[in-house]
Amino acid sequence: MNDTLYMAWQYLAHHKVKTVILVLSIALIIYLPIGLKVIVDQSSDSLTDRAELTPLVIGAKGSPLELVLNTLYFESKTPEVMRYAEAGRVSGYGATAIPVYARFRVDKQPIIGTTLDYFEFRGLKVVEGRNIVMLGECVLGAVAAERLGVGPGGSVISSPDSVFDIAGTYPLKMSVVGVLERTDSSDDEAVFVDVKTAWVIAGLAHGHQDLSKPEASSQVLKKEGNVFVGNAAVVQYNEITPDNIDSFHFHGDVSGFPVTAVIAVPRDAKESALLQGKYLGAEERVQIIRPLDIIDELLETVISVRSYVVMAVIVVGFSTLLTTILVFMLSLRLRQREILTMHRIGGCRRRIFGILAAEIVVTAFIGMCLAGVLTTFTAKYGAAVIQSIVMG
Repeated sequence: MNDTLYMAWQYLAHHKVKTVILVLSIALIIYLPIGLKVIVDQSSDSLTDRAELTPLVIGAKGSPLELVLNTLYFESKTPEVMRYAEAGRVSGYGATAIPVYARFRVDKQPIIGTTLDYFEFRGLKVVEGRNIVMLGECVLGAVAAERLGVGPGGSVISSPDSVFDIAGTYPLKMSVVGVLERTDSSDDEAVFVDVKTAWVIAGLAHGHQDLSKPEASSQVLKKEGNVFVGNAAVVQYNEITPDNIDSFHFHGDVSGFPVTAVIAVPRDAKESALLQGKYLGAEERVQIIRPLDIIDELLETVISVRSYVVMAVIVVGFSTLLTTILVFMLSLRLRQREILTMHRIGGCRRRIFGILAAEIVVTAFIGMCLAGVLTTFTAKYGAAVIQSIVMG
């Protein structure tokens, strides 16, 4: 038996190119449908887990899928905004209301304006530094901290909404005060700020130079008693510090300020049903949705598409398998003189057949092992690799 395997191995080692091609073909035939299933299952589990932990989401009427993807996974384009007063309305019904304003970014990392209730709701813990306590501070998810190369004591600057932004909003330089524990969720990608800080980025609050100070005399247009009117040269701050935080003020009624969503956390199923009933009126300008229902619909579509893809892969794999068999058959015809030589030097028909069969078995075994390695790698790193590609 050992000499049969030895002869088979020597032949495969001598014809390296043909052996490598056959091994890769067999590995891909086995790996592609299995690897696709592993990736889809992992993505499905990840999406479903986060949706199950989020009871209800309230947002402006529009695409429910966009609202869920933006609120839970910080993906998709920004949905229509609604008034911050909606959070107070939810609280008035007895549920915990967590506002979310997900519109801006630091480089490619989403800025999430929210409240401290969000950290408790998601179970987010600060492992470096501390949590946000004042306007202009932020904490970073574990992945965001790595990509931005910033930790507590550093700073990040919000990116402009677009290169054509002429509305007068200024990029805000924010102090990084903490880094969150890795959770292997969308929260790892985010830059978290207080919702009021997000409004500052949106240009709904400003901090001006103190015109009563002597060094600001050149910026005073006129003075009427204790009222100073500044000219266009008055500096608008793009960084909030303990020295200038008192100069920041909001324009207008805060209850009318924008948020992209409100996460509602009822105390029990009865309260959840009652809360959903409050938003069924035809005059409502907002919608209330169960994220799990939306994700289930999405996954049904994904699984249907996966089934067609798997069928296509199986057809291609079957064709490749037939091609591989054809290669072995043609190889046998080309090796007739070699087989005849083995027969003339004393090799019996059974021994020659054993050598040829061993070549096929060894090639198939190596291909199966390679497929196993690829599947294991996909199960462990596939989701992270795909996420890194998508996030750039």
